[in-house]
Amino acid sequence: MPGEMRVRIWDVEHGQCAMVQHVENEVGGRLAMIDSGCTDEWSPSTYIRRDMGRTHLDHLFITNADQDHMSDLNSLLNAGISVGTFYRNPSYTSAEYRAIKQQSGPLTADAQRYSQLLDTHVYPITDPFETHMGGITYSMFWPTYPNFTNTNDLSLAVFIKYQGFSILFPGDLEGPGWRALLQRPDFRVELASTTILVASHHGRESGFCEDVFRYCSPQAVVISDKSIRHETQRMGHDYRAVTQNGGVMVRTTGQRRQTLTTRNDGWIQFDAHATGYSVQTEYGG
Repeated sequence: MPGEMRVRIWDVEHGQCAMVQHVENEVGGRLAMIDSGCTDEWSPSTYIRRDMGRTHLDHLFITNADQDHMSDLNSLLNAGISVGTFYRNPSYTSAEYRAIKQQSGPLTADAQRYSQLLDTHVYPITDPFETHMGGITYSMFWPTYPNFTNTNDLSLAVFIKYQGFSILFPGDLEGPGWRALLQRPDFRVELASTTILVASHHGRESGFCEDVFRYCSPQAVVISDKSIRHETQRMGHDYRAVTQNGGVMVRTTGQRRQTLTTRNDGWIQFDAHATGYSVQTEYGG
């Protein structure tokens, strides 16, 4: 398949938002988005409508059903942007999700929207991801409810793949959730072919599971976070220790990097094609 897969991880501070497209001659095809985090200065709803000129999001994955991963979800739908296919952990119902969240207080408007999507966007999928994404494929895995009853360990782990390149978005999985998925041989196979890992739980210590790296040796790790305020955010050394080949060359700076962070690099973009992939960042790091 000609062209390339473009994955851009946006700087939404302590949140998550990434967009995926097949691009040919700088023309983007259908649009997939992993999570819908935002900041006061930037939101996917505004970017999709104003900068991309679109009113339809073909595929939306929510990897973690907490506010930081979907803080623009209500605004996205209020902006008139329709969602084609919605992917999430399918092991719990809308009522079960609401019961989990209400233990810590009333649902936000975004959590209420997520709950509604659980009822309105149901399987089976009528427009398969692989059909119109230019050769981009995905696989996803999830710990199950009621074996887990916290939203972090009910995260959806999503692999996005193209031409031998694979990037893993694991939501906010913590140790117990990671270890549950590691029981699956097919998950371990996917880990072994992971090119880029997006750090779970925004690089916090609770998202780092040493057992994962018995199977996974990413070429670089991306951390979507804001300025360091807690000791549990200081995991850069641990992630650098599990990367291979000295990291990746960043086209923006001409430097090799083992970890990239949105707090220092701004948005981070991977362009994967038949002969490899390139990395560029918004800032110099």
